Amino acid sequence: MINVTALSAPALPDDVIAVGIPVLSTGEGPVGAGDPVTLDGVSWPGELDADWCERQGFAGKVAQTLVLRSLDAGPEIVLVGLGAADRLAGDRGLESLRRATAAFVRSAGKGGTAALVLPSVTGADRSDTAAAAAEGGALATYRYEDFRSADPTAGLVGLVLVGGSPDDAGAVERGTARGSQVARSVGLARDLVNEPPSSLTPERFADVVTDRFAGVEELTVEVWDEERIVAERLGGLLGVAAGSIRPPRLVRVEYRPADPYEFDGRVPHLALVGKGITFDSGGLSLKPPAGMETMKTDMGGAAAVLAAIDAIAALGGRTPVTAWAPMTENMPSGSATKPGDVLTTRSGKTIEVLNTDAEGRLILADGLTLAVESEPDAVIDLATLTGAAIVALGKEIAGLLGNDDELRDVVQAAGAAVGEPSWPLPLPEDYAVHIESEVADMKNMGRPGQAGTISAALLLQEFVGDVPWAHLDIAGPSRTDDNRWYNTKGGSGFGVRTLVALATSEEFARWLASRPKE
Repeated sequence: MINVTALSAPALPDDVIAVGIPVLSTGEGPVGAGDPVTLDGVSWPGELDADWCERQGFAGKVAQTLVLRSLDAGPEIVLVGLGAADRLAGDRGLESLRRATAAFVRSAGKGGTAALVLPSVTGADRSDTAAAAAEGGALATYRYEDFRSADPTAGLVGLVLVGGSPDDAGAVERGTARGSQVARSVGLARDLVNEPPSSLTPERFADVVTDRFAGVEELTVEVWDEERIVAERLGGLLGVAAGSIRPPRLVRVEYRPADPYEFDGRVPHLALVGKGITFDSGGLSLKPPAGMETMKTDMGGAAAVLAAIDAIAALGGRTPVTAWAPMTENMPSGSATKPGDVLTTRSGKTIEVLNTDAEGRLILADGLTLAVESEPDAVIDLATLTGAAIVALGKEIAGLLGNDDELRDVVQAAGAAVGEPSWPLPLPEDYAVHIESEVADMKNMGRPGQAGTISAALLLQEFVGDVPWAHLDIAGPSRTDDNRWYNTKGGSGFGVRTLVALATSEEFARWLASRPKE
């Protein structure tokens, strides 16, 4: 990804090859957004000719760009659409800016630096505005090319965000630094999801995390090998791992800030759990070949949780966080768990396995039990759990379920604020019959063709007790099929920005500390 920095007008770096000018869409045609900024060596375009813009197919809609070719040695001017002025406000406006910045860096050329004049977003301060632009610009240039024999794809060297006045400089710098760091951590999650499954085995996944967090004073990493997993009675994880020659791992990461929030003598504590199936063949309930093509991405929940910890620590978050990531392959073999087998989880509860392709909930049962044992004020888990979530909500919206309406609403609001939408689904008690087993405490499959996302979450709920818990089913948005907005085909890192927004929020920390606790 490109490096993003902040700069006050008017001086620009010598290698600037394109300058982005924000433009709004109106009924009379596109108009410049805000007052012109004085930039050395740049001729600011005058009033835009609506008829000419229409002939060029440019109306100033979100993420539309129009390059005005330079006739001299100066940088090219790129008109960058932000949409209608009344929609350039609040969270929606910041998301429009992310998308517009992504379009700008993709149209700005190669081999130099691009500069974007930051617009104002109604209801957002300059720091948040700069952070959104930095995220959009950096993430749009992400590429995973570790296994290509050719040289890396050439692109921009950097992106400069230009504040409107010297008074903005500090806020723009802070926002740019924050947005850049979040983008780097999202990039970590994307790298993990995109790595081939025979390369990113459970052992290597754990090693990557250990190496990444080495030397970070506030982070403690603990990796449980197979012997420790057996000793800790993680029967769900062991049952899924039984068919693979690759041994499972469980990674525990503890973030303890030097200056944690404290409210009325209480320090809030958040627990995160991520599903880490490094490859899902379906086990003995084997998937069809096409269904396996993207199953290296089935560890997207664990990748998002661990990448979020990466950003939270780098940003100096003040809420203590403990993350749990059970990791294994789900493979068919003579030693694999069979349909009809019963697994005993760490909690002592038993699960009848009727379909070995419903394996994520089995390892999360152990992960959630461990999370609850760490006595958090809330637990949030992320998992590429059910195809039913994609059927219900498509590939851009996560399913959101939980046992606490307030926590669910807070998670949804945090995702909406950063451009990671989710939609709440119910957990009706009457549907518990869907997972009733004839021989065990529960079964791992609901009724065929009915409420698949809900029945999976109902099973998970059995392992969280009364602790406030939210579950994000990210089966759809964890991967994108094309280069859209600031996403690049492959792993998206969905969920990282939502978790970072929560864990770095004083308001959320205060809410956690206010919750009743047994």
